[in-house]
Amino acid sequence: MTNLSSPVWPSGYRINERALTLSSDLIQAFREIPVAVAGDCMGRSVGAMGLRPYHGDMHTVLCGPAITVRVRPGDNLMIHKAMMMAQSGDVIVIDGGGDLTQALVGGLMRTTALNKKLGGFVIDGAVRDLIEWSEGSIPMFARGHTHRGPSKEGPGEVNVSIACAGLVVQPGDLILGDADGVIAIPSADVADLLPKVRAHLEKEAGIRATNAQGTSDPERFNALLRAKGLPI
Repeated sequence: MTNLSSPVWPSGYRINERALTLSSDLIQAFREIPVAVAGDCMGRSVGAMGLRPYHGDMHTVLCGPAITVRVRPGDNLMIHKAMMMAQSGDVIVIDGGGDLTQALVGGLMRTTALNKKLGGFVIDGAVRDLIEWSEGSIPMFARGHTHRGPSKEGPGEVNVSIACAGLVVQPGDLILGDADGVIAIPSADVADLLPKVRAHLEKEAGIRATNAQGTSDPERFNALLRAKGLPI
C-alpha cells in the first residue's frame, strides 16, 4: 500500500490526501445556485475561460469538492490515481496545460466515474468518446476534444494547487458548473458566501419582476450616468 504521508517523492510526482472540508449540507445548498450568481458575489472576476460542456443536457449542474490533478500534457496516469482516491460527489479538476493533441479522459473512464458516482470532470485539455459523454449523468467540461488517446507514463501530481483554464483551484474547493461556465469557491469562503448568493437571488427576482411588468425604475441607471458627469 502506498504511504501517502511520505515526504519523499520522485521528481515530478506527488500524491496528497483528499481534502475533507465541506459538509454535505453546504454542497447540496449550492446545487441550487447559478454559477453567474455565485460569480457576481465573488467580484465578477473569477471563473474558468475557454471550457465547454460535453454532457449534453444544458440543465445538468456540477457541484462538489475538488480533487485536483496536474499532468504532463497528453498523459493521464495521475488522473486514474485521482479517480481511485475520489469519493462519491467529488469533482476531478485537471490542469492539462490546455493541450488538445491527446485526450486525457474518455468513455472507459466515464464508466468508472458512473460506478463511483463522481460529481464530474473539469479539464484544461481534451476529452474523447463524445457520444458516451452526451448521454449525460456525469458532467464534463473540457477545452476541446480529439480521438487521439493518452499515454500513461507520468509524471503528475494529485491534490496540489493548480490553474485550470485560468481558474485557481485548491484541493477541497467547491467546484460549481452549469451552462454558463465553471467557478471554484475557496473552501474557507463557502459558508459565508451562501447567504450572500441567496440575497442576490432575491434581489434579481425583484428586478426580473419589474422588468417583466415594465415598471423598472429608470433612476437605477440615470443615477449612474449622472455620477459620470452626463447631463441626465
